[in-house]
Amino acid sequence: MLKPLGLKDKKVLVPRGTGQAKSFSQLVEKYGGISIEIPLIAFRPIDFNPQLQTAMNQIDTYDWIVFTSNVTVETFFSFYKNKNHISFPKIAVIGTKTEEVLQEKGLKADFVPSGYVTEVFVDEFLPIVPSGSKVLIPKGNLAREYISTSLSNHGVLVDEIIIYETYMPEESTEKLAKTLSMDEIDILMFTSPSTVNHFMHVVEEYRLESHIERCVICCIGPVTEKKLRAFGLPIHVSPEEYTVKEMIKSTIQFLEK
Repeated sequence: MLKPLGLKDKKVLVPRGTGQAKSFSQLVEKYGGISIEIPLIAFRPIDFNPQLQTAMNQIDTYDWIVFTSNVTVETFFSFYKNKNHISFPKIAVIGTKTEEVLQEKGLKADFVPSGYVTEVFVDEFLPIVPSGSKVLIPKGNLAREYISTSLSNHGVLVDEIIIYETYMPEESTEKLAKTLSMDEIDILMFTSPSTVNHFMHVVEEYRLESHIERCVICCIGPVTEKKLRAFGLPIHVSPEEYTVKEMIKSTIQFLEK
């Protein structure tokens, strides 16, 4: 059983932006930690373009649409204005949060994998998608092509459309540099490879490598873990279940050792 104050007085980096950071910070504070909110990643929809228009107009020609995150759901439906979902394709999602946001839009996922990573999704999704099926994948500009490549190799017709861009908020750069230089973070938590990239860009630009040596480094998922290792960073916590809640629980268990 976890100690109620397992993070007592520990300053924890919460790398999410306004709107997404609240539940993360509440979990940190629930266990006595101090949340340091510095968004390492933000999203903005791309400009509406002919490719997007075509996909929206031909939505009824797809057998499946794949949403890999809550951001893709929110952004897609900021473009898709048709409230009549009768001709909408079957929906596959990755992650419980993605499923929840989809439900808020009045839609139900037809397929949810047992694990919240791309590789598990592909292994479990391929058997139910016959060759010749047509699949639409809305995505961010930095998203991997693993799903589309795997489906294409299986004989599935895949259309990928970029609907949003991922970037580092300008105001976060100076705030992160200042906070690290004053050694005001004890625990670093990373939720995606992009958060690692943006974090390390600041560390290297301001030469703050020595200031993160004292930090406990935590992450969600094997792809994020791989990115940390690419920078030569140690990984102290990487839970088997890829959620913020499990990352925090695993961090407390690590600290209690």
